[in-house]
Parts: sequence; structure tokens; C-alpha cells
Amino acid sequence: MTHMRTLTRRVFGSAVFFASAALLSGAEPERITFCSYNLKNWLTMDRFDMQTYKTLPSAPKPEKERERVVEILAAIKPDILGVCEIGDSDDLADLQKRLKKAGVNLPHTELAHGGDETRRLALLSRLPIKARNSQTDLKYQIGAQTLPFQRGILHVTIAITPTFDLHCVGVHLKSMREVDEADQAQMRRNEARLLRLHLNSIFTRESGARILAYGDFNEHRNEPAIDEVMGSPRTSDTAMQDVWLKDRNGEVWTHFWDTADTYSRLDYCFMSRVLRPHIDFAKCFIHSARDFDKASDHRPLVLKISPEPILKKNP
Repeated sequence: MTHMRTLTRRVFGSAVFFASAALLSGAEPERITFCSYNLKNWLTMDRFDMQTYKTLPSAPKPEKERERVVEILAAIKPDILGVCEIGDSDDLADLQKRLKKAGVNLPHTELAHGGDETRRLALLSRLPIKARNSQTDLKYQIGAQTLPFQRGILHVTIAITPTFDLHCVGVHLKSMREVDEADQAQMRRNEARLLRLHLNSIFTRESGARILAYGDFNEHRNEPAIDEVMGSPRTSDTAMQDVWLKDRNGEVWTHFWDTADTYSRLDYCFMSRVLRPHIDFAKCFIHSARDFDKASDHRPLVLKISPEPILKKNP
């Protein structure tokens, strides 16, 4: 028995065994906290300073904004954190270091990108990453044009327990900003279609895969791009379901555009059918803070995932 425990810790890490210990003691298994968050340009870029009315060339994300991001994440205490709009490996290391100092130690990371290598996707995890399958070179056609999937697809598999693998699939689809290359809505729908094909490939390789697709989809719930991602509800084995989240006031918006004074739901989490029984819906939420905009123009999505199926009735 001692040998078996030692071997298991070597393979999965001691943190992974909390579920088994809880089951043996008769206690309810601890929930894994997953967070999806658009950090709003945690990278080096030209920035307009509202105080001096001047452009600051090659400036990092302001220190006060970074501090507020870390404060929000320290309050959430994620075990797995998927982020949009981060820069290079130095930016990821900076975020990781600040989180560790704030008591959130996420030693395992993945950094992914698409055609745009400035704004990347990243994932930080307390639990080991078992497999990596991020897609950085996807392309699609609009008329005669070949265009890149701008931010690509981040895909890692995390061993929640020795018998529970979670596929974390992160995206940041094309923004609603008009560009010269093509219609922005068509670009986004094509990226959504590529994501759907990637999800299908996971289901093909692993029947009954537990998949969580998350991120900034830059799209309203009733638009074709979201339908592309979710798939047909008739194909229950491969369809993705919306994890409908609300804040403490019952509101569902995740993004605030100050120029237009507009609140929108642009960030989503989608779950595969087999993952659904493991989501503790009663404890999932959109993180709400009065000064959320001091950190980012987006609000974090927080999910609670149980290694064992939740017996109480889920919505």
C-alpha cells in the first residue's frame, strides 16, 4: 500500500489525490476551481495615456491594472486558469510569479498563439498537464483569401484524478472590430468552425471525452458562430452545452465597452455532455467586483468541477 501511494504521487502529484481521500472519509469531494479571464492586454504595446494625452510606445500593462488582476484572481483562487490577451513567455512568467506571491501557485503552464503572435492564449494549472495539443497554424478561406486563425486554439489535457482527464480548450475569436482583410463576422464564424472541427477530433479519438471549451468568443449567444461551436443538439455525444453563468445580482454580462456604454455577454464556457454531471452549477458564477474595470474590460468566469458526479439534480 505504501509503495502504491508513493508511485501515485510521483505520477499525478500529491494534490491530485484530494478526491480519493474525501471519498474514503465519506466527505464531499473538494471542487476544482476553473477560471476563464480575458486580462486585457497583459503585454507590451503602444498605449494611450489619458493623463498626458500622449501615446506611450512599447509600454507594458499598467502596474495598477496588473495588481488589480492579481487581487481578483487571488480572491477566486483558481486551480486552473485560462487567460486571453497575454503576451510572450516573459509576460506569462510575470503573471505566474505575481500569483504565487499572492498565494496562488500554478506551476504548470501552456502558451499558445495563432496568426497573431502579439495577443496569445495561456493556461496555468496547479495540477500537472498530461498532454498538449494546441493548434497554432490553422487557416481558412474566405473567397480567394487564405486567412489565419488569429489566436489559434489552446488545448491541454489535465489529470484531475488518475481516472478523470479534463480537456481544456481555450480560444479568443476574432473581435468585432472591422478590418480590411474580410468581414469580421465571417472571420469569426470560420474560426468557430475550425474550433468545432477540433472538438470533433477530440471526440473521435476519445469517446466520452470530458471537454471544457472556454474563452472570449466575441459573439452574442444567438449568432451563428456560437451555433457552430455548440453543434447540433441532435448529436448528443458531440454537442457542447452552454454553462449558463450569472453574477451575484443575477446578471449575465461579461464585458463592458465604455465608449459605447454597452454591457455584453461575450465570454463563455461550453461543456461536453459527459462533463455535465461533474459541474457544480450552484457554485459556478461570474465574478463580480465594483471596480472590475480597473483590471480588465472583461469579468472572470468561475466554474466548480467535481472529480465525482454530483448526485444532486443539476439544472
